[in-house]
Amino acid sequence: MVALANRIQPDLTIVGPELPLMLGVVEEFTRRGWRTFGPTSAAAQLETSKSFAKEFLQRHHIPTAHYAICDSSEQVRDALPHFHTPIVIKADGLAAGKGVVIAKTKDEASTVANEMLSGRMLGEAGSRVVLEEFLEGDELSFLVVSDGERVAPLVAAQDHKRVGDGDTGGMGAYTTPTIIDDQMRDWLVAHIARPVVAGMKAEGAEYKGVLYCGLMMTARGPMVLEFNCRFGDPETQPVLMRLESDLLEAMEASIDGRTSDGDFKWSNDAAVCVVIASGGYPGAYEAGKKITGLEDAAKGEGVRVFHAGTSKRDDAFYTSGGRVLGVTARAAELETAVQRAYEACAKISFDGAHYRKDIAARALKKD
Repeated sequence: MVALANRIQPDLTIVGPELPLMLGVVEEFTRRGWRTFGPTSAAAQLETSKSFAKEFLQRHHIPTAHYAICDSSEQVRDALPHFHTPIVIKADGLAAGKGVVIAKTKDEASTVANEMLSGRMLGEAGSRVVLEEFLEGDELSFLVVSDGERVAPLVAAQDHKRVGDGDTGGMGAYTTPTIIDDQMRDWLVAHIARPVVAGMKAEGAEYKGVLYCGLMMTARGPMVLEFNCRFGDPETQPVLMRLESDLLEAMEASIDGRTSDGDFKWSNDAAVCVVIASGGYPGAYEAGKKITGLEDAAKGEGVRVFHAGTSKRDDAFYTSGGRVLGVTARAAELETAVQRAYEACAKISFDGAHYRKDIAARALKKD
């Protein structure tokens, strides 16, 4: 990456995926004088190490689930009696979205934790595990941009993780102006986002960039499930569809240390993203399937088709990943946005294509 940047001399580098953040691309680029948007590897530990994140939350009195960090099967055995079922087992390291298992029984929790610790399940990512209290409620994705001291919130969204229809790997997301009210947004900034940024600064790891707070809205109040140190996929697609100010300016402000609450202006529309996946995903899948209907789909009112796992050959697009496309639509009402997104999805075709049919369905029932 440094060699590439040396050749092109970028005006701005935005580090998207978690692995380059962990490997220190931000500090390497910054050291060479290149303007770079994103947290350092030390700050990105909030995502790259589940145990670091849990201990950080505890140190700074930020609400999260009861947990235990285990490095051995003996520690798992000793910790399990302190949990009610179901129990969440998380691999400590990066596991490409596959490092979280919800165990219905303590025997299952023990088996899963030991499979992770052995390396058979996830390799080095599972060499340490976190056992966590299972939280009930609605999930919420709350993102802010920080300059290391101040934060500017983005609009909230809700993710739908599973491949099949039903209650919530990122198969779709939606955002509306009413997903949370102003009072809750201010509470999340004051009690979660700002304390995280202040805590990281106090610990010598200034946090600049996007902080994605994955929350559970429980009967006890909002609780942190996890952090991403980057824009989340597919939440970002509908969130940015509602953005009416300049994202680039907000990134520049983050780098320069001048983030403010006024960095973002938002539409009052709703937006929804539906992910079209390869056959077999999230398991084994075949790539190289020709995709048709993209131009027709993109002609829909308020529709944008974001490419995720595609490649282009001879003016045609082919599948190259598990999650292939993020079909996103915006409209004044959530119901219309959903309709537009699914109408666009119906125009796209490739061998094995599949997607959930119920993105935002629970929100529409509540309305």
